[in-house]
Amino acid sequence: MLKPLSQHAADLATLASSTRFRHLIPQVGIDFSSNDYLGLASSGLLAEAAHTALDHGVPLGSGGSRLLRGNHPEHEALEAEAAALFGCESALFFSSGYAANACLFSTLPQRGDLILHDALIHASAHEGMRLSRAEARSVRHNDVQEFSDSICAWRKAGGTGTIWIAVESLYSMDGDRAPINDLLALADIQNTMLIVDEAHATGVFGETGLGLAGHLEGRDNVITLRTLGKALGCEGALLCGSVIMRDFLVNRGRSFIFSTAPSPLMAAVARAALRVVAEQPERRNALWQRVQIVETLLAPLGIAASGSQIIPITIGDDVRTMAAARVVQAAGYDVRGIRPPTVPEGTSRLRMSITLNIALDDIVGLTRAISEALV
Repeated sequence: MLKPLSQHAADLATLASSTRFRHLIPQVGIDFSSNDYLGLASSGLLAEAAHTALDHGVPLGSGGSRLLRGNHPEHEALEAEAAALFGCESALFFSSGYAANACLFSTLPQRGDLILHDALIHASAHEGMRLSRAEARSVRHNDVQEFSDSICAWRKAGGTGTIWIAVESLYSMDGDRAPINDLLALADIQNTMLIVDEAHATGVFGETGLGLAGHLEGRDNVITLRTLGKALGCEGALLCGSVIMRDFLVNRGRSFIFSTAPSPLMAAVARAALRVVAEQPERRNALWQRVQIVETLLAPLGIAASGSQIIPITIGDDVRTMAAARVVQAAGYDVRGIRPPTVPEGTSRLRMSITLNIALDDIVGLTRAISEALV
C-alpha cells in the first residue's frame, strides 16, 4: 500500500532530477526581478496613505464577504474612482489578479460559448477556463489572422454562442505587446467580446498610466483586468467593464460571492496609488529613461530590446539558464531564471524587469555581470 503523498513525493523527485524543482528565494541583491515598476511598493507615499487610513478607522480586515458585512466604503470608493480614471462604466475589486481572472473566465463565458485565448496568456486565465462551461481554444501568440480564422471555422461548424477573445496587452515573460487595435477591429466586425489583461501595462504606459488598452475603455464589448500589485505597488486587482459585467460577477461569480472581501486598508492604499500614477508622470518618464539605458548597454551583447520594461534574455537550456542566473545573483543583482512550464520548452531565460528601484551604476554593473554569465 502506498503511503499518503507518496505520489506527490515522486513528482517532486522528478522535478528535482530535471532541475525544475522550485525554491522560495529571499529578497537578496539589487532589484531586477520584481514588478514594482514605479518603485511604489516601499514608497513613503503609500505608507502615508496607509497611516492616514488607519488613523481614520479603516480596518485591516473586512470581516466577511462583500455580500455580507464585508462591503466597506473604501471598496466602493476605490471602484468608483477607478472607473472614473479608466473611463469605464464600473469596476470590481478582487484580492489578486489571479482571483480576478479565475472568477472572470469561470463565470462570464457560458455553455455554448467559445473562448479563444492567446497561447501565452497567464496561468490564472487558464484556471478560470478550466472551471468554465465554455469551450476554450488556444491561438498562436499575437496571430490576429488565426483568431479570425478560428472564429469563422467555429461559426461555420454551427457555433452560435458568444465568442470571447482573451489576450494580455503586455506579456510578462517576453515583454512584447498584443496587437490591441487589430484585435478590437476583429471583435467589432465579428461581434465578439475582447478581454485584455493589462497587468504589466497599467501605470507604465499611457499619458496618465491608463495602460495599452486605455483607449478601449467604455466600450460594451471590452473587459480589462488591472492589477494593483505591480506598477501600483500594493495588492489586488480591478475588473473594468460594463455594469452588466459587474452585476453578473456579483450575482454569479462563486469565487467572489464566497470569498472574504479584500482588506479595506489595501483598498485605501490602492486609491492613493491610482492618484500617484495619474498625477506623477515623471515616474513613468524616469522608468523609460532607465529602460533606454539598459537597452543601449545590452545591445552590444546581442540582446534585443523588447520595447517595454520587461527584457528577456533567452538561453534555451534549463541548466545553462539557472547557472547564468546564479552568476548574476552572486554579483549582487536579483535576476531570476525562468524555465518551463512557465515558458515554452526550449526557451528558458533570464527575465529582467526594469524598475525605479535601481540606479545608473546598478545598470552598468548588471550589464557587466550578464556579459560574464553568458560567456
